[in-house]
Amino acid sequence: RKCTEKIKTWATSNKRRVIQLMKKLQSLIIGILLIILVTFLGVKQLERSTGMAGAQVVNIYNWGDYIDPELLKDFEKEFGYKVNYETFDSNEGMFTKLSQGGTSYDITIPSEYMIEKMIEEKLVQPLDYSRLEGMENIDPRFLDMSFDPGNHYSVPYFWGTLGIVYNDKFIEEDAMRKWSDLWDPSLENSVMMIDGAREVIGIGLNTLGYSLNSTDDAELNEAVTLLRDLMPNVKALVADEIKMYMINEETPVAITFSGEAADMMYENEHIHYVIPEEGSNLWFDNIVIPHNAKNVQGAYDFINFMLRPEVAAQNAEYIGYSTPNQAAMALLPPEITEDEQFYPNDELIARLEVYENLGPEYISIYNDLFLELKMYRQ
Repeated sequence: RKCTEKIKTWATSNKRRVIQLMKKLQSLIIGILLIILVTFLGVKQLERSTGMAGAQVVNIYNWGDYIDPELLKDFEKEFGYKVNYETFDSNEGMFTKLSQGGTSYDITIPSEYMIEKMIEEKLVQPLDYSRLEGMENIDPRFLDMSFDPGNHYSVPYFWGTLGIVYNDKFIEEDAMRKWSDLWDPSLENSVMMIDGAREVIGIGLNTLGYSLNSTDDAELNEAVTLLRDLMPNVKALVADEIKMYMINEETPVAITFSGEAADMMYENEHIHYVIPEEGSNLWFDNIVIPHNAKNVQGAYDFINFMLRPEVAAQNAEYIGYSTPNQAAMALLPPEITEDEQFYPNDELIARLEVYENLGPEYISIYNDLFLELKMYRQ
């Protein structure tokens, strides 16, 4: 009997030890699984941010709302890539991130003056034309520009202008044809001004008949003096908010880019866009391959995909900006391509200027003059 009790006690004791051991083993397994999960998620995040996923991921760095999302899905489906799409809100922000080198992208889409700077800083790769398909679709007028002679580094994506939008319920058509019309005393506290140094100083320079890229101190000071007289008419200096102000008819006139104007006109039939007679800015956003791209083949596949006429046409209709793809023009509705405010003729284009990279000294001068105008307005 005592022997039986000892056996039971021994069995109970061992059972407890086994249960405790199983619990410890279970905890260990759960801990290992958690470590594996965290490591997996961390690697995936690293792949997304640095391009470590290799040939199966194309990392794209672009302006916000600057491509038809359906095209990204089509690209992924056709080529088998996973697109990792990140956005920036300024050329300067994009440049800073790329120059720091912590993150690699396969594609980015800067503006003309920033492309020139990125070439100088060796932040973009020269293009291998043997790997490009569809460059013949690009309008020759938009190739071989001063910021990238010979297009050795960039492929045109979109182009447009800076101009004036107005609402015909408040302003007559003939009353808004020139930059100088903005100085009309009847527009006191009515003009929504774009918040950009090159754009605002450029309006003053254009109005006086000077170059948008002036580095003449006397011309710049004359332009700022003229712009001080405009400040009573300026309701606010803003960026994205301009669109809603105009659509909701909270202001009668604004300065904006052509693509933004197209969105406003779509939402409100009383809004019109004008390229001022004195001339204005002709801007370009081009596709480049950053110097540290991980998936160069994926970058060329994306560029070639976007060069297809049907793809470029779909993208242009979705975004509202002007396409440089002349083969795509035939696929767009005539009411879009025949509007000379969005597809200006050669005579009008001759009055437009592309922003040049003025170098650190004069970029700083333009910024200081713009800040002075802001303070003067207050």
